[in-house]
Order: sequence, then C-alpha cells, then structure tokens
Amino acid sequence: MHTPIPTPTYIPTLPPIHDYGIAIVGCGGIVNYAHLPAYRTHQLTIVGCYDRDPAAAAHTAATHRIGRVYTSLAELLADPAVTIVDIAVPAWEQRAIAEQALAAGKHLLCQKPLAEDLADAIAIAAAGERAQRYVAVNQQMRWSAGIAASADLIRSGAIGQPTDAQIWVSAETPWHMWPWLRDSDHLDVMYHSIHYLDSLRHLFGNPTALTSRHARYPGQPERAETKTITILDYPDGLQASVMVNHHDASRATAATFRFLGTAGIISGTIGSMYDYPHGRTDTLAYARHGDELVDIPLTGLWIPDAFIGPMASLMHAIQTGTDPITSARDNIATLQLVHGAYRSAHEGRTIAPDTLLS
Repeated sequence: MHTPIPTPTYIPTLPPIHDYGIAIVGCGGIVNYAHLPAYRTHQLTIVGCYDRDPAAAAHTAATHRIGRVYTSLAELLADPAVTIVDIAVPAWEQRAIAEQALAAGKHLLCQKPLAEDLADAIAIAAAGERAQRYVAVNQQMRWSAGIAASADLIRSGAIGQPTDAQIWVSAETPWHMWPWLRDSDHLDVMYHSIHYLDSLRHLFGNPTALTSRHARYPGQPERAETKTITILDYPDGLQASVMVNHHDASRATAATFRFLGTAGIISGTIGSMYDYPHGRTDTLAYARHGDELVDIPLTGLWIPDAFIGPMASLMHAIQTGTDPITSARDNIATLQLVHGAYRSAHEGRTIAPDTLLS
C-alpha cells in the first residue's frame, strides 16, 4: 500500500493588521541575516534601530534601508512610533533592556535564551504582566518548515499516539560566528539545543523527567559543552532524545528528526545545519506503518523564513488579547528543561524539571 501524500499547513500567517512600528535593539549578525530579511519579505514597518556600537547600528540601517538610527535606548523607547521592540542582545543583557521597554509601554520580542538565569526569565515575564504588555521569545524553530509541518501532522492524528521522538545533529558548527560564546560556561544546551527542547515541548508537551550527559571535544577552543545527549520521559511512555555533536570533523553533516507513533512515522532533516547559516530547505517524509515513506514537499528556509513566526504570533496577541505562542511565561518551561539538563549532567542523575522552580 502507498500512503497518500499529506498536505500539512506550516507557513505562518500575519494578522490583518501588521503595520506596527518595530524598533531593533542590537544590530549583530542574527538581526542582519535573519530578523530583517524576514521582516522585509513581509513588508513590516521597521521604524529604527539602536546598538551600543554606533557603527553597527549605522551599518544595519544602511544595509536594510532603515530610516532612523537612535543614539540611545532612551531615545528609542521615547519614540511614539514604536509599538514593538525587537531585542537581540546577549542573554545577560536582556532583562535590563526588557524591563525598561515594558515600563515605556512597548510590546517585546526577546532573543532566546530569554535569560541564562531562571530568576531573570521569571522577572521579565512578571514585568510584562504588570505592564499589561506582551512578551514573546524568538524560539523560531517552531515555525521552521519541518517542525511546523510535523506539528500539523501530529495534531491531525497522522502518527497516532506518539511513542518516540529523536533529534540527531552531528556537524562542524561555526562557533567563530559568536566569539562571545567561546568563554561561556554554557554552550550547546543553552544556545543551540534549546531550539530542539523547545520544539519537543511544542510537539509533545512538557516531560516529567530529564536525563542529560555533556562532553567536550579534545582540544576544542570553547570552554563549555559541545557534545550532549538529553533524554525526555513522558508519563504515557513517550520518550524523546536529543543527541548533538558540534565538532564532527568528518564534515559529513547529519541533522535529522524522527517522530514515531502507534500509527505512523515522520522523518526529516533540519536544513539550516547544512552549510549554516545559508542552509537548505528542510525535508520531510511520512508513512503509515506498513507503507513506504512518501516525501512531502516543503518550501522556505529556517533562516530567515521562520523568523516571521514569533513576530506574527506577537502581533496576533496584540490584536486578539491572547498570549503569544512563545510567550515569556511559556518559555520558562523551556528554560526549565535547559537548566534541568545542566543539573542532570552536573549531578549525574535524572531531574524532574518542574522541581526547578520550587
């Protein structure tokens, strides 16, 4: 038998009103090759940008034809044309900026990780609630073609009851693109695998137990972990695993995912990991048990195309009065998995993530 080719819905849509004034804080690489190209494709309104390095802000403004370069954060926050502040700074700088922006009445799209410290993440979420403003987190892998299409298939019942989920990445990651991470005490889980953990939460909900093991490659220049294995256990028997190696010297990149259930299987590749950051389109295949896998055609790139997803969700929230899909409050549960992974690796035991806030 041949499984019919499904047609999952996976392309994010903007709300009817999407001309909110957006200002950028932080004009580094990710803003220039991901955020702004996605916003330009969808003709969003970029009012201005700011960076503590004036040359970086001027370069971004010139490259992306942004009309205004702010000389200070205070000047940006005082601009009545700005409704949404898109923050793209290192995690340890985010809380102070977020709290000032919320106090100025702005809605926020925050970079991931929302914070390296759970207390800071909780404080940002609470500040948004006090200000009655929405805070979304840029966990944009949820809107990458492969994950978004998988989510639609899983929710339609295509694989039945989920039983197993596997994400495997083995690549030579260009850490030189982020020199400030070289001496960080946290690397893969906090800044990379957080995407996979968040996507697994998106697909399957919150696990009740987590076990993680971390290692380094011999002679690596980075201080922290670059090889990790993390297992998530769910009460219904579902088990999910994330296995990552950032120093695959073979250069034969592998970046795959498999989601199995009682009725079928989804299998695919994470295109952005092949020649990052240029990447390629994700691939996806599906079969009912007993049938051959059939390819499901996908379009777009994780970078930059998925970056419209969190912004579109934030705009939907502003219009409908409902939380963004990747709200700050929701993202705390993702950070619990991240911190649970570090505690598990440090203590050599399985962790219940929901105990980290107690």
